[in-house]
Amino acid sequence: MMKTPLLFAISLALAIASVPAHAKGDPAKGKTLAYTCTGCHGIVEYKNAYPSYRVPKIGGQNEQYIVAALTEYSKGERSHPTMSAQASSFSAQDIADIAAYLSSLKPAAK
Repeated sequence: MMKTPLLFAISLALAIASVPAHAKGDPAKGKTLAYTCTGCHGIVEYKNAYPSYRVPKIGGQNEQYIVAALTEYSKGERSHPTMSAQASSFSAQDIADIAAYLSSLKPAAK
């Protein structure tokens, strides 16, 4: 009977311990690192030549979303040749810095 609360407590502790800690990003460092992002993500109405689609504006995007997206590109869990190449050159701290900077910006006007 007493095993259930103990198992619950152990399960909860393991679940909490398995949640990855997010590095605190430095927006000033992120601004320098995100400079190359502007080439595609900072130009109003920019479209790729192939495949043809609008490139999303990332200024003002949610910080956790940026961290997740860049991490997934760097691990090959998201597929885009340019983004994968860019993201794989960043450390986890670089990604946190970029996300801190980009999330601090105002979203692009529509």
